[in-house]
Amino acid sequence: MCGIAGEIRFDGQMPDAQALACIVGAQEKRGPDGAGVHMQLGRGFGHRRLKIMDLTEAAAQPMFDPALGLGIVFNGAVYNHPELHRELEGMGYTFYSHGDTEVLLKAYHAWGPDFVKRLNGMFAFAIWERDSGKVLFGRDRLGIKPFYYTEVDGALRFASSLPALVKAGGVDTAIDPVALNSYLSFHAVVPAPYTLLRGVRKLPPGHLMEVLPDGTRKTHQFWTLQANRTAEDESRSFDDWRDMLLEELRAAVKRRLVADVPVGALLSGGVDSSLIVGLMAEAGVTDLHTYNVGFEDVGGEKGNEFEYAQIVADEFGTTHEKIFVPEAELLTRLPEAIQAMSEPMVSHDCIGFYLLSEAVSRRTKVVQSGQGADEVFGGYHWYPKLDGSKQAVADYLAAFRDRDHAEYKALVKPAYHADDFSGQFVADHFALPGADDPVDKALRLDTTIMLVDDPVKRVDNMTMAFGLEARVPFLDHELVEFAARIPARHKLTQGGKGILKEAARKVIPAAVIDRPKGYFPVPGLKYLKGATFDIVRDALHSQAARERGLFNTAEMDKYLSAPSDHITPLRGSKLWQLGLLEWWLQTHLS
Repeated sequence: MCGIAGEIRFDGQMPDAQALACIVGAQEKRGPDGAGVHMQLGRGFGHRRLKIMDLTEAAAQPMFDPALGLGIVFNGAVYNHPELHRELEGMGYTFYSHGDTEVLLKAYHAWGPDFVKRLNGMFAFAIWERDSGKVLFGRDRLGIKPFYYTEVDGALRFASSLPALVKAGGVDTAIDPVALNSYLSFHAVVPAPYTLLRGVRKLPPGHLMEVLPDGTRKTHQFWTLQANRTAEDESRSFDDWRDMLLEELRAAVKRRLVADVPVGALLSGGVDSSLIVGLMAEAGVTDLHTYNVGFEDVGGEKGNEFEYAQIVADEFGTTHEKIFVPEAELLTRLPEAIQAMSEPMVSHDCIGFYLLSEAVSRRTKVVQSGQGADEVFGGYHWYPKLDGSKQAVADYLAAFRDRDHAEYKALVKPAYHADDFSGQFVADHFALPGADDPVDKALRLDTTIMLVDDPVKRVDNMTMAFGLEARVPFLDHELVEFAARIPARHKLTQGGKGILKEAARKVIPAAVIDRPKGYFPVPGLKYLKGATFDIVRDALHSQAARERGLFNTAEMDKYLSAPSDHITPLRGSKLWQLGLLEWWLQTHLS
């Protein structure tokens, strides 16, 4: 896990060394263990390193192989790199390191751009060819690792962090109307290639982009998720699916143990993280360290799941740490979490995850985490509403979208009205081939789009703010492909994730499975009272906000006068969406 950066020039000039140093420096927290820069005519590359695989300097980046004429900067972890290493050695390649970075370099030389199809892991990279001048960018199938880029005068720059590009200057920071519509419709999700800033784009998950010396670009999608089933799939029994799923889960968790440092786990006390801990113990991990964060009980709402996490910790003999965060600290540290966001994220648990990451990073450099299970296995409340739906797009939007297009147009100034992008986006995605059942359509959209730019991005940003690598076994692409074949009816049982819960019964205590799903909002963010309300109000009434002119004052004042009356279908504060956006813009653009 690292931060990558670069500048590709199309005017025959040297890259801007000062700008590149700025981008690399802005990502220091992503890679606190080392830094490097490679400069030559027409292109420059930078890297911040977090040492996880091959802790020696042989694996330092940027990495260049003069015999092959290839160089690379890479962020992520490729779990099957030992197998690929052996295969490439059998083909005659020699290695001077034992990490995954050099494997990617030689795999590209051996198999060309299709080498990405052989990778199991999370990755974002830039590979350059010395002789042709071509550069290849790539991002993993499920967008676990970020890749942002921007066009500046005569060049293209890229980085793992959007604010890092902004700091280097030359970026068009005007608000993109399409992205704003998405942000205010999908609780801050802005699907690639868009970002809120008109001048910054992100490479979509499962895509490669080839950049030639003259600036010509070609983008290619190398992976799509299909929910096609054979007759055998449809007729297979629930028990058979359960047993096959358990084997896929075991493989996904075991793959994510590949490291040259110990691998711990985030243990919330829910089914997903508890199952990961159980499978790690089953795989033979000794001295397993687990971590759980909890908050104060407020207004009758329980603030932690310590008791359930402890059941799992006791069952598997982990070294378990409970991290309790008072609400006052949550709100005091909130500006730091916003500083760590590459894009604004409205989820209440960002700040909790930020503080959890800080505590965990003092003891552990790598953890496995349970994100993705709800999207992959049908754990959310809107999936049953789509079961048998004859108007799947409308039903999904009614359950998921924060505001319809009419309310959106009433909220924003005319310059940002645009078309109903969010509604059309869902319609277009549901119309894609490879998923016929309405539930399958929603699961695919949530897994490949909504998940990427909400929980996955949140995990990356909050953990990497402290140089902590988070691995997400539920987003192993082989597991995701397998899960897409499981009929939706098996996922929707038991209030959702039925097939996963039954697989989990063979590993973890039933007490962790047969209990209500936890949800711990930060009251100060859900209801916007006290100091947090004051900060939001001040941000929206600031001179910067007035000059930006995003929102109609009358509609915004409705939110400000009664924040608790304006809650989204997914229980989020509509006012917090507006306030966070302005707060984030003022943090990163000032």
